[in-house]
Amino acid sequence: MEIPRPEYPRPQCVRSQWLNLNGPWEFAFDPGRSGLARGLPNAERLEREILVPFCPESALSGLGDVDFHPGVWYRRSFTVPEDWQGGRILLHVGACDYEAVVWLNSQEVGRHRGGYTPFSCDLTPYLRRGENVLVINAEDDTRSPWVPSGKQCPEYRSYGCFYTRTTGLWQTVWLEPVPETYIRSVRLTPNPEAGTVHIELALGGRPSRGNLLAQAWLDGRPVGSAQAPFAGGRVEATLRLEAVLPWEPGRPTLYDLTLTLNTPAGRPDVVQSYFGLRSVALSERAILLNGRSLFQRLVLDQGYYPEGLYTAPSDEALRRDIEIALGLGFNGARLHQKVFEPRFLYWADRLGYLVWGEFPSWGLNLRDPKALEVFAPQWLEALERDYSHPALVGWCPFNETQPDQDPEVVRTIYRLTKAVDGTRPVIDTSGYQHVETDIYDVHNYEQDVARFASFFAEFAQGGEPFRNRPRLDALYQGQPYFVSEYGGIWWNPGQRDEAGWGYGGVEGRPKSEQEFLARYRGLTEALLFHPRMCAFCYTQLYDIEQEVNGLYTYDRRPKFDPALIRAINTQTAAIEAAP
Repeated sequence: MEIPRPEYPRPQCVRSQWLNLNGPWEFAFDPGRSGLARGLPNAERLEREILVPFCPESALSGLGDVDFHPGVWYRRSFTVPEDWQGGRILLHVGACDYEAVVWLNSQEVGRHRGGYTPFSCDLTPYLRRGENVLVINAEDDTRSPWVPSGKQCPEYRSYGCFYTRTTGLWQTVWLEPVPETYIRSVRLTPNPEAGTVHIELALGGRPSRGNLLAQAWLDGRPVGSAQAPFAGGRVEATLRLEAVLPWEPGRPTLYDLTLTLNTPAGRPDVVQSYFGLRSVALSERAILLNGRSLFQRLVLDQGYYPEGLYTAPSDEALRRDIEIALGLGFNGARLHQKVFEPRFLYWADRLGYLVWGEFPSWGLNLRDPKALEVFAPQWLEALERDYSHPALVGWCPFNETQPDQDPEVVRTIYRLTKAVDGTRPVIDTSGYQHVETDIYDVHNYEQDVARFASFFAEFAQGGEPFRNRPRLDALYQGQPYFVSEYGGIWWNPGQRDEAGWGYGGVEGRPKSEQEFLARYRGLTEALLFHPRMCAFCYTQLYDIEQEVNGLYTYDRRPKFDPALIRAINTQTAAIEAAP
């Protein structure tokens, strides 16, 4: 059969040799989490079959079982290609929700906690000639206060803005041969003003000495190179470019980058990557991209698919979602309550689409300092994975945090994020309630246009801004300000109302398409033409299950002529017109 999701899954660290392990795996549910006691790591066979990388709750997996699944097991065999002899063989898992343990030939080879970030295992010591048996166990408790679960529903049936759960493997699993010393991760920091890119590599395998050669290309033409010696587990180099072209919406220039790691003892490790030259900074009222005010016309994207849930059915589906948003006149998105797969960010880079990185913080008990112990390691993995994407213009680790939160958990994660990445602004928690933040954002789902505009009228005249929880929120200190969730207008003609949910309720929804468009225009223009507003984010791009406030349906059909929405969104914003 044809392998699902056959494209290379890590586009900023590509090697020429790899083996995609997507496809049919043996599978078993483990409701009592007794599989280890029952000897499943050594089982001759598991009773079911699943199509990886789709989760068992999804239709594309072949199972479509939407119940709670405390434990699941996967099993398959593989044979290492003959030309992979020498060096090391790595297993990569794009994402597995929530806690994973991996065995190869009955030997445990790795563990990972966190449902949204990748992990790798060195299989080399446990491999044998011929057939090898790989077993993965995942345990997931969506209802635990110590499991960040985002929009995964804590009740059996989806309701409101909670949707069908995802358990186990939901991104590509693959094998890769590497030398004894290899490039583990790539961190690229552009400096468009200087015409350079700074390269930082974390190395894996056997510590060694050697030399890095970095070569940059633009449209197939060499435009710069750099070399740097190294000893140990890291290497850095700064590459100066002969041609300096910025990355920005409408003109997303990307440079190709070849990284060659040479060591005396073994073959070189050659990795293909890419980067864009762009900077993000803040002025008193605006977010600056490459030194210029750019109003961010964002849309909420939650990364759900009718048949695949968390997993897009194809690489083209990832690209199509961005093209839909661009066609509606949005220039970016909040990637909401989910760490999106790297291939989505790749298409955002290619298409010139701004994105904000977020974590699925809902479900985590932020009143207890233990939340820091759970959250920080997983968030650091997300920061490391996505740091080098030019489309990613800001971080927002939390969303709508609870009134009785421990503020020091939020403050610590904000400061940790700033320490890891000093090149992007950070919003501590979107909407409410702020503790320490670079940008002050709020959520407001008022459906009456006049009343909605009135919330921000005083701020337009230089007064205090609207805040979601004035008694609990940090004071506004002059940061750039925007409404990062608004609208959510209920519109589901042709559907039964009891199967739908949206903001404003049944009584508050528009009665006609014309009324919808008038409300959309009024709400959006109240923000677009506000002299102290730097961005907006409309809820949302498409419907998800029972939530029917998308501009497209769940199966990506437009509810309105996209040109009508585009004409509203692409009007010149007040901060763009200001001198």
